[in-house]
Amino acid sequence: MLNYIWATLLFIGLLVAGLVGRVSGDASVIDAAMKGAEKAVMGIALPLAGMMMFWLGVLRLLEKAGVLEAVVRLLSPLLRRLFPDVPTGHPAMSAMVMNLSANMLGLSNNATPLGLKAMGHLQELNPHKQSASNAMITFLALNTGAFTLIPMTAMNFLNAAGVSHSFRVIVPTILATACASAAAVIAAKSFQRLPGFVAQPDEVITDEAQSSTVKPAGISSKAKFWLTLLGTLFIGVSALELGPPSWRQAVLDQTGLSAVLAKSAQRKAEAEKTLALKKEEAKAAAATQVKAEPPVWRRVMDGASGLAIPAILILAVGVAWARGVKVYEEFVDGAKEGFQVAVRIMPYLVAMLAVLAILRESGAFQLLEYLLAPLLNMLGFPVELLSLALMRPLSGSGAQGILNEILTRPDLSEMVKFTAGILYGSTETTFYVLTVYFGSVGIRRFRHALVAGLTADFIGMVAAVFFGRLLFAFT
Repeated sequence: MLNYIWATLLFIGLLVAGLVGRVSGDASVIDAAMKGAEKAVMGIALPLAGMMMFWLGVLRLLEKAGVLEAVVRLLSPLLRRLFPDVPTGHPAMSAMVMNLSANMLGLSNNATPLGLKAMGHLQELNPHKQSASNAMITFLALNTGAFTLIPMTAMNFLNAAGVSHSFRVIVPTILATACASAAAVIAAKSFQRLPGFVAQPDEVITDEAQSSTVKPAGISSKAKFWLTLLGTLFIGVSALELGPPSWRQAVLDQTGLSAVLAKSAQRKAEAEKTLALKKEEAKAAAATQVKAEPPVWRRVMDGASGLAIPAILILAVGVAWARGVKVYEEFVDGAKEGFQVAVRIMPYLVAMLAVLAILRESGAFQLLEYLLAPLLNMLGFPVELLSLALMRPLSGSGAQGILNEILTRPDLSEMVKFTAGILYGSTETTFYVLTVYFGSVGIRRFRHALVAGLTADFIGMVAAVFFGRLLFAFT
């Protein structure tokens, strides 16, 4: 399934970019793809290697100290129901508990190394090494459900944009993520019974299959139709790219797309200007005024978030040291595999982030927002949140840019802004999670993992809009 989705996103991005004039020039989607590929390696994989080594070392100490065993024993009634295929006491259980706990506390970057460690243990139990197991899919569904107690990232964006009382998104985010997590588990458990998602035996790669002389499979009539359509559309956008600029402008004017793109570019520029101005004002105020005492709720939340990791370190090192464990040597032994994991996920990250950069910069989301606006208004879904809802499962950085644009728009109500914060905190970058986690253990067949993850995202979005309207409609 992911093969079709990846190719479709690439084709849509390139064709839309050709239509609106973003194939070449300053706004070239190819430049965006190269930057996305660079970010995959230099901005994600390599920094993740350091985090992986650190947290795998900490996890090793927690295991040696017996802390994880005690936590798993406490949660075993729930874990046995969620993961019946994982034996009681298996290391996968402790790694999954640590990962889900970090996600609940809003420590998403620190949760990833722990999740990758859990995937490695789950792969040890997997009888079909090329297909995702039921336990893997349920685990990733819970990650995409993203149950959160403290949505710190969303609150930080609300504060930076000047939206007061950002703490008001905490309770609705907890409720929305609870709905998403429940939907994720139900979807994972339900879809695994369907014949179309049954795990397939691993393919045996023979020397003949690896030979370059083997002829590729023929093209079916259905594939020929789609290939012909794709070629025809590409010829059309090539004509717009090579012909006089007036041709493209005439097409955009006649379809109304010119105004849509211009309005979107204006909103983005105004949002960036507004955010930069607010940052300058905050910096100037900080330099000339005595910093006000933060409210009690904020001081407690910031303090709790800051103490979470030191508490884990003291617990891991302190208990292990008290039990006579050679803490330094065990930490180093646990950290050794971190770099290899980061190297394994690089190709998967490059493939996904390069295509998402093309899709994001092509203008496809703005066009889809324009087309679906009447339907969304009828359903009561704020049209302004569509781009955020579409981008969130695909790209975290892209979703943050859209969230910032929404929060700094003066023409939007507080209800829409709070709902945007809840929606951001109630969903997860599903494609990124699947790419990184499955790529780290070489899974090729995702089975129903993508469907379960997108189901969780959809329920999270619906719940976010529902609670946003319920709590902030009269703000």
